[in-house]
Amino acid sequence: MKICVYGAGAVGGHLAGRLAASQAEVSLIARGEQLAAIQRHGLRVETRDGELVSHPVATDRPGDLEPQDIVIVAVKAPALPTIAEHIGSLLRQDGLALFVMNGIPWWYFHSHGGTLDGTHLARLDPGRALWDHVGPERAVGAVAYTACSVVAPGVVRAENPRNRLIIGRPDGQSDERLDALPSLLNPSGLETTVTPKIRDAIWAKLLMNLIGGSLAVLSASAMKDVLDKPAVAGTAKAMAAEGAAIARALGCDPGDPYEGLGKLSKSGHLQSIAQDLQAGRPMEIDAMFRVPLNLAELVQVPTPNLDLVIELATQRARATGQYHDTSR
Repeated sequence: MKICVYGAGAVGGHLAGRLAASQAEVSLIARGEQLAAIQRHGLRVETRDGELVSHPVATDRPGDLEPQDIVIVAVKAPALPTIAEHIGSLLRQDGLALFVMNGIPWWYFHSHGGTLDGTHLARLDPGRALWDHVGPERAVGAVAYTACSVVAPGVVRAENPRNRLIIGRPDGQSDERLDALPSLLNPSGLETTVTPKIRDAIWAKLLMNLIGGSLAVLSASAMKDVLDKPAVAGTAKAMAAEGAAIARALGCDPGDPYEGLGKLSKSGHLQSIAQDLQAGRPMEIDAMFRVPLNLAELVQVPTPNLDLVIELATQRARATGQYHDTSR
């Protein structure tokens, strides 16, 4: 099976390193120093269980590669529309694009059912680039629980003792290629499961991102140094309840909203969106913050605590020029 990982940053590099230890034919789309280092020295993934060193084919030109069975897309949400045509051209006609990302995905309402079925989220897919070039019928959702960072060009560190990947099609249908991924990734130490309810998994992690991401942007701190303050912890608990209410109004089960809060309170890892802020990179403000609030309005769920904290976090990104709301 031919698998291309598009975006060899922290998450993409981690996944590629795990896959390279399997029988899959793995390639990478990367750029800059990361690409140069991988081409010269290979890809090194540092895990709690040791190092994974591999030498996958790496290029910055998608046209160099043959059509792929699966393209694992691991770039930040703001960049997706600009590479939509490249993703589409990489796929075989019946290939699958697996989007590993935080927040609400662009395909969210494809095969959703009910009155919202087929709703296009223009804030996430302006100009319908993803809808037209990739197609929601070829999209697969993916939720990753891996605290990763690029510590040097070509070197990715996975900090979690337990790393998980949850994948599933929007329509909940099974697919033999997705069913094969656990057998490829589990032996490498990445626990991979296929679910018919990928939206439940998206919301379970989104509750953590709504809280951890927004508070990290405001505090520039890991959550263990923030949620130990009673005033902040109380607001975070209210935010979790509001996020869960949005999910349930949309027909999803996000699980216990306070379970993720407990995990966050022990985390010494700085949230990725706060890392992006510090590094001057584009931030996933829409997918992680603004669109969930748009959905709250759509299903008429009040979110006063989320509204306040997310508006402040959004303004923090605006103030540094790292977020421009094109929908305003």
